[in-house]
Amino acid sequence: MNKEKDEGLALFSALTQGIKPLKQDKRHFSTPQKTKREVETKTTELHADSYFSDTYQPYLPTEGAMRWARDDVDSFEIKRLRRGDYQPELLLDLHGMRQSEAKLELAALLQACIKQHCACCCVMHGHGTGVLKQNIPMWLAQHPHVKAFHKAPKEWGGDAALLVLVDVGELHEWD
Repeated sequence: MNKEKDEGLALFSALTQGIKPLKQDKRHFSTPQKTKREVETKTTELHADSYFSDTYQPYLPTEGAMRWARDDVDSFEIKRLRRGDYQPELLLDLHGMRQSEAKLELAALLQACIKQHCACCCVMHGHGTGVLKQNIPMWLAQHPHVKAFHKAPKEWGGDAALLVLVDVGELHEWD
């Protein structure tokens, strides 16, 4: 066995004679830095996927104006939304969008409301085929930061829009 080992080593030495070792390349392959836009887009998609389910069916009214409020929200808030006491600070127009696009835009709107401390926003879904008109209230009822929503008054879109009351947390003097 030693003889075979010595022959193999000699053969290897003969074959590798005159070969120079390669210089080490100093290039490191790490993941490239993502731009702020890419990070925000990915976050929005993640929020849309985690908050909005198409199979969840919340208890929503079948008669009268579309309205909903979380259990911990006073029913007077819905009345204030109906009367138009809240002025929406951000508007979202979903006319002509597909369900998947509308879901991402809705998640981005709610994130923007929280980030900018906007307590009220308006989501305009239009009349169309009624797909968005049916799904948007279901999606809003699932989001943990949505306190309430009501069909918008005429000046903000009427039947084709919803006013949404967003829980932005406690506002501090230093914010």
